Amino acid sequence: MKIIIAGAGAVGTHLAQLLAKENQDITLIDESEEKLSKVADDVDLLTLNGAPTSIHILKEARTKNADLFIAVTPNELKNITCCTLAHSLGAKKTVARIDNAEYLDADYKEFFKTIGINSLIFPEILAAKEITENIRHSWVRQWWEVHNGALIMLGIKLRKSAEILDIPLKTLCGPDTCYHIVAIKRGDETIIPNGDTTLQLNDIAYFMTTKKHIPFIQKVVGKEKYEEVENVMIMGGGRTAFHTAMFASDTMDVKIIESDAQRCLELNEALENNDTMIIHGDARDSSLLLAEGIQRTQAFVALTRQSESNILACLTAKRLGVRKTVALVDNLDYVSMAEKLDIGTIINKKTIAASHIYQMMLDSDVSNVKCLTVADADVAEFEVKAGARVTRKPVKDLGLPLGVTIGGLVRNGEGMQVNGMTQIQEGDSVVVFCQNMFIKKLDKFFS
Repeated sequence: MKIIIAGAGAVGTHLAQLLAKENQDITLIDESEEKLSKVADDVDLLTLNGAPTSIHILKEARTKNADLFIAVTPNELKNITCCTLAHSLGAKKTVARIDNAEYLDADYKEFFKTIGINSLIFPEILAAKEITENIRHSWVRQWWEVHNGALIMLGIKLRKSAEILDIPLKTLCGPDTCYHIVAIKRGDETIIPNGDTTLQLNDIAYFMTTKKHIPFIQKVVGKEKYEEVENVMIMGGGRTAFHTAMFASDTMDVKIIESDAQRCLELNEALENNDTMIIHGDARDSSLLLAEGIQRTQAFVALTRQSESNILACLTAKRLGVRKTVALVDNLDYVSMAEKLDIGTIINKKTIAASHIYQMMLDSDVSNVKCLTVADADVAEFEVKAGARVTRKPVKDLGLPLGVTIGGLVRNGEGMQVNGMTQIQEGDSVVVFCQNMFIKKLDKFFS
């Protein structure tokens, strides 16, 4: 597949690195020769120094042969322009990064298609939605709803209070068990478990279940005493913080602490019809946190541009008694360190954006892709087509690649667990877990 990426910033570079592992034909365009040379040193791809809005540059990149054109420069107008040009030159699919929430309105979807843009992504809104789900469910590290909530994926850190430690999964989980453990993060290792695998202290276990069984899972992992989050304190007043406040304030009291006075004024104006409180100050100051009621706060969210500050702020909040902390960690090199420090939920906008873009390059009808930030694994929701290979045999006889497991399926709107004898049918939505971005290799099973 020929893929052109416009923009060698954080998202573009991360995408290029991911897709290069699959031996895709990638061309990366950027106006900065320095950025391109850094990427080219680590990734096998073509680079093109120039403006992605230049028709000459787009022709030189052989845009007419592109299966997917991705525009992720920091400039929204530039992204829209170069996607429109790429479409006119023959690119089959285009995706543009934006920063205007209005464009995501369903009423404008057809308009953007008419100008040659197949999909829009707003990483800050995607991150804000994920943050809000995670603070609403304070006892989990990751919460992901599949097929409008018919299935739920839970990433849970296992403590001493968990009832399911040190028991082989073949003993713990039978055909009638109400959950399926689909992946385990243990230290730096990601495990797709088998029947002999046991859950150990401090593992992050990924469960697939349905909503009605969530209280049972909360009990067996020893987290039934977690209180509902009513008060949230956010450090940093950027776009991610703004949208988090918009999503969370309908059910929670939200405070944003921002160090820039001008930005505080902007937030006050933008959130004037919202109950969010804006505070001018430095949220790294423990005395300020105490004065603002950190001890009565159930969730602390650190969303500044500095990954290190966010990690340290979450550690401080935990020391002051906050149970649920969320850190925006944009530097992928710090994700593993943050997890080892046990700071709580880790949000990375690059992996979130990459998940949404990645599904566009899949041939099968994939309606959702999710990257598990702290685990080397991904989740995809496949819609099963007529005659697909997965409908011909029970799951145990499908010959799925090593490192792949089916987490569950949705049939006629109802979530179901999957075992070896399950027969997948046309029209099912199937949730698949896999390591190392093997999703592309599953096309032949679902097409």
